[in-house]
Amino acid sequence: MGSGVEHTLSGITYKTFTASANEVRFASLKALDRMGMKLTSDTETPEGWKLVAAANQRTIEIEIERLTNTASRMRVVANKGDIFFKDSATATEIILQTAEALDTPRAVAGRKKI
Repeated sequence: MGSGVEHTLSGITYKTFTASANEVRFASLKALDRMGMKLTSDTETPEGWKLVAAANQRTIEIEIERLTNTASRMRVVANKGDIFFKDSATATEIILQTAEALDTPRAVAGRKKI
C-alpha cells in the first residue's frame, strides 16, 4: 500500500491514484476523520480540490489535482508550527489512509462521479 508515495526534500508528499478527484476527496475526508483531524476548509479549485485540516500544532494542506476523469494526484503538506518544519510522516500516513479508504467496499459505495 505504501508504494508509489513520493517525498520531496522539503517534506511534501505526493501520490497519484487511479480514481477521480471526487473519489480521492471523499477518501481523504474519511482519512482525516479516521485520524481525528478537524477539517477547516474544503474548497473546489479549477484543478480539483483543496482541503485544510488541523491536528496538534499542525496544519494539514491537501491538494487533489484532476489529471483525467479516472486519475488524480494528491499532494499533502503537514506544517508543524512554523511553515519551515514539515511532518512528512503524518503526510505519508494521510496518503496511506486515503488509499485504504479508496480500497474499502464502503468507500467505493459512497463515491460520487464527476
